[in-house]
Amino acid sequence: MPGSIRPYNRRKAVEYAHRWAYSRNPAFYNYDRLGGDCTNFASQCIFAGAGVMNYRPVTGWYYRNANSKSPSWTGVEFLRNFLVRSAEDPGPFAVETGIESVEPGDLVQLSFDGVRFHHSPVIVSTGPAPRPDNILIAAHTADSDNRPLNTYAYVKVRFLHIAGVRL
Repeated sequence: MPGSIRPYNRRKAVEYAHRWAYSRNPAFYNYDRLGGDCTNFASQCIFAGAGVMNYRPVTGWYYRNANSKSPSWTGVEFLRNFLVRSAEDPGPFAVETGIESVEPGDLVQLSFDGVRFHHSPVIVSTGPAPRPDNILIAAHTADSDNRPLNTYAYVKVRFLHIAGVRL
């Protein structure tokens, strides 16, 4: 039914993150040599948990191949903007939240200079009260899995809680 919302499958997103953290899914281009693969990997994880892409030109969120993808599939700011949009278009959606509300399958975005956000790790585990030392992430570019968030030297951080999937 158009306009309906279903839950995001966090378990599938985290399973995907663990499966591909140290390798590359051949179904997707590896952007390591073109600025980094972190947001491409984050999008793949989100897709594993959402199962829905949004093929709207320019403002959607999709991947067909290396030459046919939305800016939000691989761009840190574009992904954030797509996820927190207010439109009723299909696809996963998120709310920017505080650290206390994050769950496995959500995203962390890091700024290393305090100006731009550069990195989009996927949360794979949290402690009962999430803190930078017990939030574990998976990421590409500097490949990692179960890496504590506090091992990054970031200046700013934001958290994107995936709230559901619009059909």
